[in-house]
Amino acid sequence: QVQLVESGGGLVQAGGSLRLSCVASGSISSINVMGWYRQAPGKQRELVATITTGGTNYGDSVKGRFTVSRDNAKNTMYLQMNNLKPEDTAVYYCNAYQWSKRGNYWGQGTQVTVSS
Repeated sequence: QVQLVESGGGLVQAGGSLRLSCVASGSISSINVMGWYRQAPGKQRELVATITTGGTNYGDSVKGRFTVSRDNAKNTMYLQMNNLKPEDTAVYYCNAYQWSKRGNYWGQGTQVTVSS
């Protein structure tokens, strides 16, 4: 009922910047929380950032470097990633949670690779 499409991943040098986008469609008016998660090879998926009407939250490893934002008019959530490090290399996934249906939705993921 909710579809999420990420874009903006790619290859960047350490210290560089990248901005990811997540476009939501479907029953988006009922979404309560959106966020970004990432999964590196051989590691578990981890929280990057979440955003609600009440504010934002970040994983400890990205605080001060990443910023999550949204543009409601465009139904889009962004992740601005600055001062990227090789350890940021992962597949980044967009997530949306829908309380009314207890629905949890995921995008297809976008690869971010940071070279040293």
